[in-house]
Amino acid sequence: MRIFVNTHYDFLKWRWHAIALSWIIILAGFGVMWKNGGPKLGIDFSGGTLVIVEFDKDVPEADVRAALDVVPGDKVIQQYGDPAQHRMLIRLPQEAGAVEKGFELEKGANAIEAALLKANLGNPHIVNREFVGPVVGEELKYKGFWATALSILGIGIYIWFRFRFSFAVGAAVATVHDLLITMAFLVFFGYEFSLNIIAALLTIAGYSVNDTIVVFDRVRENLHLTRRESLAKVINESVNQTLGRTVITSSTTFLAVLALFLFGGEVLRGFAFTMIVGIVTGTYSTVFIASSVAVLIGQREAASAVKTPARSTVTTGSASKPASSKQADSKPAARKRA
Repeated sequence: MRIFVNTHYDFLKWRWHAIALSWIIILAGFGVMWKNGGPKLGIDFSGGTLVIVEFDKDVPEADVRAALDVVPGDKVIQQYGDPAQHRMLIRLPQEAGAVEKGFELEKGANAIEAALLKANLGNPHIVNREFVGPVVGEELKYKGFWATALSILGIGIYIWFRFRFSFAVGAAVATVHDLLITMAFLVFFGYEFSLNIIAALLTIAGYSVNDTIVVFDRVRENLHLTRRESLAKVINESVNQTLGRTVITSSTTFLAVLALFLFGGEVLRGFAFTMIVGIVTGTYSTVFIASSVAVLIGQREAASAVKTPARSTVTTGSASKPASSKQADSKPAARKRA
């Protein structure tokens, strides 16, 4: 399915505009985060109250969510256990400044039970209540950070050996770029950072690298075919040649995630939104960011390679003179033999 035939768009012409736009979005995201006192953490990170409620009939999740709108704070509501038991798991965030866990647990559970009874939803009965600490503690936060950083480093090393150093740096920069842009949009739209969001961010990292590798693989093929062309021109032509594949892959994935965002419910909305932003910025970074970084580093490598032979000619210039005189002296002898 070829939707683009013999295109010659000059994408690299707009690389500085794209880099400037990315910096504006990233810095704006950090500015909003700093103004709000840090990222907005979900219950998975901040802890809170967990309550399991059992109903005597099937109650839609949307009705439970609407009934609990009177309870302050962002809540996580999802079906729990066997659907035949009609149980719902409800998490409430930990209140700021709360000291006594028992008091907060009792207060949260009573608020949930009162709201459900008032809404007349299937005679709710609280099966279990407990105070949960952060699912992801400080140790796991550091481990998650280093796992992500080392995975990007490992991918970069693989691309370095498989292709070249400039491609590895371009892929790594594009991946970090996609994560920062996506996090900025999460801050702009007020989404909490939860385990679902972290899973989506890691998925975006893999998606971005895969899309970049496809373009760089075509660049490597074209470099063998057109050795005299500049790296910028080869990369630009390669992006044009893979443009159809990039658009088709991104569009189909985007439609699937969009359906998840519209019809997947409140629990998956943050995950779907993160994927939507990540798919768009992943395609954008492959075309502009990764290619631009590869060209910039490739040009520096070429410039340093040109300077090295120039220095060697100065040191060997005096040694080449005797050779030229010998060649001149051998010409008369060659004429005598003739």
